[in-house]
Amino acid sequence: MEAAMLDNIDDDLADLNNPTLLTSNLPRSLSVLNIAELLKLEIPVREPILAPWLPTKGLAMVYAKRGVGKTLFALEVAWAVASGGAFLKWRAPHPRCVLYIDGEMPLSLMQQRVADIVKRGQGAEPDSDKLKLLSADYVDRGLNLSDKACQLELEPLLTGVELIVVDNISTLGAYGRENEGESWLPLQEWALTMRRRNIAVLFIHHAGKNGGQRGTSRREDVLDTVIALKELADDNGQNSGASFEVHFEKQRRFFGEDTRPLAVSLQPQGWTWRELKDAMREKVAALKAEGHTHRDIADELGISPAKVTRILKQQSAERLLNLCFFRPLL
Repeated sequence: MEAAMLDNIDDDLADLNNPTLLTSNLPRSLSVLNIAELLKLEIPVREPILAPWLPTKGLAMVYAKRGVGKTLFALEVAWAVASGGAFLKWRAPHPRCVLYIDGEMPLSLMQQRVADIVKRGQGAEPDSDKLKLLSADYVDRGLNLSDKACQLELEPLLTGVELIVVDNISTLGAYGRENEGESWLPLQEWALTMRRRNIAVLFIHHAGKNGGQRGTSRREDVLDTVIALKELADDNGQNSGASFEVHFEKQRRFFGEDTRPLAVSLQPQGWTWRELKDAMREKVAALKAEGHTHRDIADELGISPAKVTRILKQQSAERLLNLCFFRPLL
C-alpha cells in the first residue's frame, strides 16, 4: 500500500522537487504535504557557509556590549565567507557572495577596518564582487529593513548573494519599541523570506544592561545560532579592547567541542584564539602563584570557590602525573 501511494504521487512531486520552486518561487497560497510527499521530497542539503555555526539558509545573531568588537567580528566573518577562507577556528568551504549592510559606522571608519584586515593578510583576499558594502553613511536617507519600501529597494542588490550581514538591528530594523516582541516581527518576516530564497542572514545586535541581548528575547525563536561576545580582561584585570570571549548561547545541528567558548584576541600579527577553559585555568594558576586565596580568586574571576579548588586540584594532579611519567630511569 505504501509503495502504491508513493508511486501515485510521483507526478505531483515533479514541481515540488524543482529547486527554484523550493526557494524563490514558492506557491503564494497555502500548500500542504502529506507524509509520503514529505519523505520523498528532494530538499537541498544545507551546506556550511562558515562551518559549523553558519549554514546555507541560516539565521544567526551575534551580540555584545558597545566597544567589545561586534563589527570587527562581523567583518572578519564576512571576509572569510567571501574569500573562502577562515576566521578563528571556523572555515568557509568556498567563496560566496556577501552583502554587508552597515547602519551605524562612519564610512571612513569602515574603510579603515577593511584596510586593517587587508594589512593583516591572514588569508586570501576575496574577489571584489564577492564582498559588497551598503552603508547608511553612503546614502542620502536612512536604511530601515523593517520597511517594505526599503526591502523592495534592496532587491536589485541581492542577485547572487548568499549571506547578508545586518549591522545592526537597532539602526537597521527600527519598528516600535525595541523591548516589545511586535517590534521584531517585520524584520523577522524579512529574514524568513531571505531564508526561503537560500540567503543566510547574520544579525549584529547590542547587549542590554543585564548582559543579554537587548530588547525582546523573541528574536531568538527563529535563529539557528546565537553568539555572545563578552569582555575579556587582560592579566592586569583591564579591558584589553580587541579581546573578547565567544559564547554559543543557542545552536542547531552542532554540539560538543564545536560549542566550547573561546578566548579571542587581536594581536599585531593577527587573530589568536584558545578554548576559554584553558584561559581560565591559566588565570587561576597565575593568581594562586601571586598568593591569592581561593575566595579572592573566585571573586576576581567571577567563578565559585569550589571551581577554583577543582581547577587547582586538577593542575596538581597533572603535574604529579607528568613527574611520574617523565621521571628518568635510574
